[in-house]
Amino acid sequence: MNKHLIALAVTAATLSGAASAAQVYSDDTSSLAIGGRVEARALLSEQAENNLVAPTLQKTENEVTDISRVRVNIDAKTQIADGVQGIGFYEREFKDDNSDDENRYMYAGVNSDQYGQIVYGKADGSLGMLTDFTDIMAYAGSVVGGTKLAVADRTTNNLAYTGNFGDLTFKANYVFSGADYDTAGNKTDVHGFSTGAVYKVADTGLALGAGYGEQRDQNGVNTHKARSEQTFATASYTMGDLYFGGLYKSGRRDGKNLVTDAVTDTQGYEFAAAYTMGKTVFTTTYGFMKDENAHNVYDELANAAAVDATYYFNSNFRTYASYTFNMLDKNKVGKVAASDEFVLGARYDF
Repeated sequence: MNKHLIALAVTAATLSGAASAAQVYSDDTSSLAIGGRVEARALLSEQAENNLVAPTLQKTENEVTDISRVRVNIDAKTQIADGVQGIGFYEREFKDDNSDDENRYMYAGVNSDQYGQIVYGKADGSLGMLTDFTDIMAYAGSVVGGTKLAVADRTTNNLAYTGNFGDLTFKANYVFSGADYDTAGNKTDVHGFSTGAVYKVADTGLALGAGYGEQRDQNGVNTHKARSEQTFATASYTMGDLYFGGLYKSGRRDGKNLVTDAVTDTQGYEFAAAYTMGKTVFTTTYGFMKDENAHNVYDELANAAAVDATYYFNSNFRTYASYTFNMLDKNKVGKVAASDEFVLGARYDF
């Protein structure tokens, strides 16, 4: 859930503040903190999974799937000059099937109180702060924002800069060409850059954002480097306990047609709203995305609405219920891709 909404909920509940990592070591120049979450999640879907052996034999029963997870992170910093710190951050996610475990973050760099932060490793790209405008749900993600280019999302081999200048936040990152090859010796590589900015308009509650990403893909025997591009524009408005957000995306060769699996251009938009009532946050989103075909004919790539409610017992523990209405045509994309989802969750932050 968007950190701003968490702050709204916690403030409304007159709590002390969002849960933060526990500092386990500190001296005059250095500190080390450990944090994370334990999150139990039960997913009920009409199509819980696809038959991998025979993809046309899709399940039709309602099934409950355990998608629980644990995240643990380490945050370290040390003072290396006046107003300058050396920093390192690591986060690992664990799931019930350890084959899906992953290192979410692994980077180190330098932070200047005046000039910003630069890091290298597995770190966020520059468009995530824009998709956060509508990625506000306790469970359901942003159906449009979730299609960010790899170089604009959390990724490895990434040199990333973040600068905060008053009401303006600016990000830029470059993902280097890597030494990646398939078993036949063909180079497989994704590299490129993204950049974005968010401006909070004084104390009006209005925030505006824009960003651009571009990447080149080289895959196996394809010796040419396919070029993909994305442009995002976002806006949000906060008024007391109410929050509204909107996002627009235009992409070139940045998606796949759900029917033909062909690479395609995309356009999409998403709206989000939230209301904080006491210790409960109610959120809803709607997202739509299509591809671009000739003669103004298009196929839907995403068409979904989601609603959820999150109850904060305190700053460390919350429970939530979330439902996603998937409005894709199951006759075109299959029952799995078009199925609704219902999730019950409990989350402990430390």
